[in-house]
Amino acid sequence: MSGIMGVYYLNGRPVDSADLRRMLDILEHRGPDGADIWVDRSIGLGHRMLWTTPESLLEELPLVNKTGDLVITSDARVDNRDELISKLHFDSPQEKITDSQLILAAYEKWGEKCPEYLLGDFAFAIWDGRKQSLFCARDHMGVKPFYYYFQAGKILAFGSEIKALLCLQEVPRLLNKIKVGDYLASICDDKSNTFYQDIFRLPPGSCMALSAKGMQIRSYWSLDPCSELRLSSDEEYAEALREIFAEAVRCRLRSAFPIGSHLSGGLDSSSVTCMARQLITEEGANSRPLYTFSNIFDTISECDERPFIEAVLAQGGMVPHYVHADQQGPLSNLEQIFQYHDDVVPAPTHFLLWGLNHAAYQEGVRVVLDGFDGDNTISHGDGYLTELVRKGMWAEFAKEVGDLYKLGLSPFHYLREHGLLYLEELARGWKWVDFVRETNQLLQHFNISRRQLFLQHGLKPLFPQSLLSAWRVLRRRKQLPKSRQSIIKRSFAKQIALNKRIQAFTDFPSRQLLTERERHWRGLTSGVLTLGLEVSDHYATAFSLELRHPFMDKRLIEFCLSLPPEQKLNQGWSRLVMRRAMTKILPEQVQWRRGKSDMSLSFVHGLLVHNRELVDEVMQNHLTDIAEYVNTNNLRKIYEELISGKHIKPPESLIDVSLWQVAMFALWLRHTYSRIKASEVRICPPGTLREQK
Repeated sequence: MSGIMGVYYLNGRPVDSADLRRMLDILEHRGPDGADIWVDRSIGLGHRMLWTTPESLLEELPLVNKTGDLVITSDARVDNRDELISKLHFDSPQEKITDSQLILAAYEKWGEKCPEYLLGDFAFAIWDGRKQSLFCARDHMGVKPFYYYFQAGKILAFGSEIKALLCLQEVPRLLNKIKVGDYLASICDDKSNTFYQDIFRLPPGSCMALSAKGMQIRSYWSLDPCSELRLSSDEEYAEALREIFAEAVRCRLRSAFPIGSHLSGGLDSSSVTCMARQLITEEGANSRPLYTFSNIFDTISECDERPFIEAVLAQGGMVPHYVHADQQGPLSNLEQIFQYHDDVVPAPTHFLLWGLNHAAYQEGVRVVLDGFDGDNTISHGDGYLTELVRKGMWAEFAKEVGDLYKLGLSPFHYLREHGLLYLEELARGWKWVDFVRETNQLLQHFNISRRQLFLQHGLKPLFPQSLLSAWRVLRRRKQLPKSRQSIIKRSFAKQIALNKRIQAFTDFPSRQLLTERERHWRGLTSGVLTLGLEVSDHYATAFSLELRHPFMDKRLIEFCLSLPPEQKLNQGWSRLVMRRAMTKILPEQVQWRRGKSDMSLSFVHGLLVHNRELVDEVMQNHLTDIAEYVNTNNLRKIYEELISGKHIKPPESLIDVSLWQVAMFALWLRHTYSRIKASEVRICPPGTLREQK
């Protein structure tokens, strides 16, 4: 619950305490309740304290063990405290044992395997004076951030935020052009790089060991895609999920301060809020109120979820707060945001979270629960449709598709994404007998041309991919106006080998059929999830909050991945096991709602209404800063088409997002240059930032 930082000179150079103090000062927002450093010759650790749990009130960090040979600094909340206290044989009263003491004792007992015994959200560094080594670890899902700079034989510097590293003269201030390309191409799967050359993120579920001999990074945990749970009934699955979910929420209620919850009215945030309310109510007469924070939309009624929010609030025991989210846009408050978030913001609807956290801060709340990525954790179960067609169960497939049609998607959408892909797979494998048999079964349930099936999904997949790709490019160039083509400058893409990078992070064919568990596993291990958690952390600590994510609980994630596919999708209901598990906890109106509002409408409204002047400013004054990376001619055409109002596409269209992406990048680049120049650190102007030789 705080901020950490440290410096280790592998060449024996002594650490300057003034450097650590500067790192402490720049991370003050992460810990307003105290700060301290520990220095021993070539190693120095620092800490900023944010009190949240009762035990954190007793924390003294950096913490030195009794023998004086181990020192820890940590940003951590340990959730399996009872288990660890029992295994580590503590004599002190449980309420006087801090989470950092538990981690340090776990290291003393299990050494570098200690992260394998921890549950919760953590990023920590331990100096081992006996081995003259530094050991660092980040939690399983990457809730707590950990950034580092390493130069072999010379220095390792780390911190909870990049800005702490930039306080050191040894750390270069160089733009990472690879990351710029990733951002503009929407590649999010790299879990280690940042917008700064040679400054990296420690990946989730990983640890780092460093000594004068060198550095080693390894994964201490990974999701098992083969684990499968089999219970005897739907009721047993629902009961098991309810118990694990309740524990995931319960351990995140440990707080010495008021607790809040983000409540959107969707299934995920409502489940977290209602479960928290129930658990708090069970505390008895002295139970605490639960503060809720919700975005509402008076202008954009399509985004407004108040009927569902109010259904949750009607249960009582909650103190509601509302944020008028349609008064902001995706480029609002950027000067403040860039003070706390060091990279370019990757999510168009990020401003919705910023407003909620600001409201929580104003109410004196320090701990906020969030339903982040419950979709991925539980899974909508679309892969179940693939498994049905693979088994030749076309009647069952047609029934599921018919039930899903109630959501508004056409049956052909599911047929194309699952059934027709299966036919193409058979054709590529030259399994023509199977192809004919499956085609005959398909035609019993769907009205489609047999000739079209044979030509489009039998013969066409046999053509060389190079020929098909060339044909698609030619057709796309004929069909799309030039203004819709890529915003990335070709020379820049070639310079950083962007196409190869896209291929490297798309390690399976786009039309490959995946089982439900394979799809689920890919979603849970995606780099998008890591980026989302990091943005959530920075947007919370900007207001001295700790954001807690029950759906990121390791136990819950492992359980959900192991579920049979029919527990995730059945009878047209996605995430069915979660709906069943929340019976009598969620209001039925929320429990059985089929969809949720499209918040991209608020994005376009904000961009065109609240941020129009800022977009205009970027187009008029900042294009030279980004001309090295962006095709400014295409961008101008996109901009002109957008402001003309003649060809406005749906909110999620490439036009709107492309313009926002570039505007965000240009404004970040300008802000970063100004900030670094003001601190008298050497850097070249935007657009001409030096590349590392």
